[in-house]
Amino acid sequence: MAEQKEETKVNQKSHSFVEVICKSTGKTWRFAAGTEAKFALKFINASRIDSIVANTPVTYIEAVKDGEVPVIFGPNSILVNYGEGWKLQPATETTSFSRGMPDDYAAVRPAYVPQASDNSHSERRKSQAALSPIYIGKILLVFILMFLIGAVFTLFLDNLPQLLSRYGLDH
Repeated sequence: MAEQKEETKVNQKSHSFVEVICKSTGKTWRFAAGTEAKFALKFINASRIDSIVANTPVTYIEAVKDGEVPVIFGPNSILVNYGEGWKLQPATETTSFSRGMPDDYAAVRPAYVPQASDNSHSERRKSQAALSPIYIGKILLVFILMFLIGAVFTLFLDNLPQLLSRYGLDH
């Protein structure tokens, strides 16, 4: 019995991969040790396109164990197997913590988990959108208003001594 436990421990340590198991489809993905969650998400979502069950894309990967708080992997996190009883599984934003855990663990789940995607194109679009004619017009309007307010205050301060003497407030 002791030999069998030691053998399973050796086998678990000798694996140079991690497994992500989808509960709804029963499909298992194996990734090399050191794989980032972002790559795994892209790969899982690409392979789920063919599946009829895949109506919502996977947004993050979590490690779960009965009676424990899930560990959520961010897009740049390295996938890790936490040992016996822990399972890596893909999750969507609609997935809830209905694993028999206390209700106060619901606060652990982030309100927004961004999609793991290549942002090189979206960054380019943002920089182009920043130079739109509406944006430049708003900047020009702010400068005009700033100079207009400055001119009004300058006129007021230049005429302040005359206004004070007119109403007899200069002492």
